[in-house]
Amino acid sequence: MASVLYRCAGWAIRRRGRVIGIWLLLLAVVGGLGTTMSGKLSNEFSVPGIESQQAQDLLDRKMPASAGGTARIVVAAPAGGTLTAADGKAAVATSLKRVAEVPGVAGVTDPFTTQTVSADQRIAFADVQFRQKAADVPQASKDALWDAMSPARDASLTVAFDGSVMESVLEGGEEAEIAGVVIAFVVLAVALGSIVAAGLPLLTALIGVGIGVMGVQFVSGFVEMTSTANVLALMIGLAVGIDYALFIIARHREQLAADSSLSIEESSARAGATAGSAVVFAGATVIIALAALTVTGIPFLAVMGLAAAVTVLLAVLVAITLVPAVLGLLGERLRPRRRPKASKRSAPGAWGMAWGKTVTRKPLLVLLAGVIGLLALALPAQNLRLGLPSSASQPASSTQHQSYDLLAEGFGPGFNAPLAAVVDTSAVPAADRKTAVNDLYSQLTEEPGVAHVEAPVMNEDATLAVVSVIPATGPDDQATTDLVHKLRGHEPALAQHGGTLYIAGATAAAIDVSDKLSDALPLFVAIIVLLALVLLTIAFRSLLVPLKAVLGFLLSVAASLGITVWVFQEGHLAGLLGIATPAPVISFLPVVLVGVLFGLAMDYEFFLVSRMREHHEQTHDAAGAITHGVAGSGRVVTAAALIMTAVFGGFVFNDDPITKSIAFAFALTIGVAIDAFVVRMTLVPATMALLGRRAWHLPAWLDRITPNVDIEGARLPAPTTATPQPDEGPADAPAAAGANRR
Repeated sequence: MASVLYRCAGWAIRRRGRVIGIWLLLLAVVGGLGTTMSGKLSNEFSVPGIESQQAQDLLDRKMPASAGGTARIVVAAPAGGTLTAADGKAAVATSLKRVAEVPGVAGVTDPFTTQTVSADQRIAFADVQFRQKAADVPQASKDALWDAMSPARDASLTVAFDGSVMESVLEGGEEAEIAGVVIAFVVLAVALGSIVAAGLPLLTALIGVGIGVMGVQFVSGFVEMTSTANVLALMIGLAVGIDYALFIIARHREQLAADSSLSIEESSARAGATAGSAVVFAGATVIIALAALTVTGIPFLAVMGLAAAVTVLLAVLVAITLVPAVLGLLGERLRPRRRPKASKRSAPGAWGMAWGKTVTRKPLLVLLAGVIGLLALALPAQNLRLGLPSSASQPASSTQHQSYDLLAEGFGPGFNAPLAAVVDTSAVPAADRKTAVNDLYSQLTEEPGVAHVEAPVMNEDATLAVVSVIPATGPDDQATTDLVHKLRGHEPALAQHGGTLYIAGATAAAIDVSDKLSDALPLFVAIIVLLALVLLTIAFRSLLVPLKAVLGFLLSVAASLGITVWVFQEGHLAGLLGIATPAPVISFLPVVLVGVLFGLAMDYEFFLVSRMREHHEQTHDAAGAITHGVAGSGRVVTAAALIMTAVFGGFVFNDDPITKSIAFAFALTIGVAIDAFVVRMTLVPATMALLGRRAWHLPAWLDRITPNVDIEGARLPAPTTATPQPDEGPADAPAAAGANRR
């Protein structure tokens, strides 16, 4: 591995002008395609095979009018007033008349006709049906909808909107996210000790991320894609892109500082070979973890994982080709200044050496304290409840949240969790269809926990009926979840008539998605763990090191989930993080968190343990390898973790509840910090100290069949002081070996 990457880096350095030009050209081409041929990103989550999706498919086929997007307009009179007053009623009527004229609107209900006015006559709602699907409703129609309600607002009435049409598409690049990049630059400047060097990881990462994100935009024109796919690609690509470049650049400057006679070309090639080997293996684990999201059987998660995996692949390719090329281009400007009077305390890696000695002095005590502490943080995870975000999770200032509160106040919390009993009567004799549906209607009205049941609505040929059911409890209440299961229990009675019952709606969909993900999670975890164990065993030629890495990752995930539940589900620190209402954690958090955090955790494992193994291979000193490994990689791992925390942390303050609760922001930020600083920098050295020489043991039979990939660079030629090669030199010129050998 190291020899191959050594030659690759040497080629990139000699052809640096061409390599840089190719990457910039690729960025321009993909950027142009992504800008001009992008499709629409949405927040809709289609999950084939689940009951609620089957019901939606039936509605699309047999009741196409109901498949369009919807908007709910909630109107409220001032405190002490009523909507039935002459001026209020007239203002509502005038506004709704204008709504009916908005382009794309198929129909509008009149709250005074449908009796959707609260008992105190202060709050009412009207439903707007669009001809297009929610994702296809243009922004101009949404703006027109808002403008149409101006007569009601002029009459001092409160107007709020909700519904599928009003959902906004998530985008990146907001101020908090930019602040994360700025923090990353500061961390890089401190870690590398150079402003020029600090700018390189950001520059190369942005090129890779730009290609990845624009590629996602381009593919969205042909593949249905959610907005979270773009955000995940942006977050993960930016974080790992910076980290991978940092690892190679730090190794380059470390080599130059240690040997002033080492040429820039030789140092760049050796950094690309040694640090680049760790980058390739680390990137492979991230790619495996993200691509494994395809086994969930949920298309939007599969697309999300593949989009992020391709972006990580680009980050790896950038690190092993573009970074060496840029290092060769900048040349001597990256060579650290000589510090002849530097003390041992200020020497590179000094604090890492001190930390390694501290941790390994009492390894058992450190290990027990760390494990017990992480398990304590994980305790709230046993109360984890999963769901999809409702309007209650939107920012308190948003129109969706205001609509949620007004509906709950005027009609009860269940009006925010409507369910639909969809009845397929195509196999029921025509003469018995209405009877079968009416019998179901009567049964549903008597079901405990049901607040209201609307009269059945049938399609033209009476082969499909829809019965709207309003629970007595809200969408995030466990009682509503229990009610969905009870309603599905009416299926056998309807089946006796030949009919099929489906329970649909947002709450039902959340339950179905959670169940499907729960079923897929064990297989998903098994795949990424087994493949990662194989990669780690090949890289480190050890069984105990990979096992330790996986166990540490499980502790990180458990602690991260526990803290996320404590904050988002139980409501602690809600004001600080801008959480409007405590709610269940989004249903695909465990899968995404496991996949993403596993890959990132293995990054730190490779960065740290590869330096330990390198020292052990040279000296066969197990104890010294630990402290030297921490000294060599501690600063880089710390900087990498701070950068990832800054990048992910910027998304914590994104107003979209999916981004927050999915742990794109919060759980990933916490998980990265815990894994880097507690598990990798503390528990790993302590565990390695307890294992001693056994950490590097590989059974003889396994040693014979395990390929030796040489990530430490033991097979590289001796360092040389080659004369700098001109840009665009001959293709067969040696990178460094054999030229002016010392």
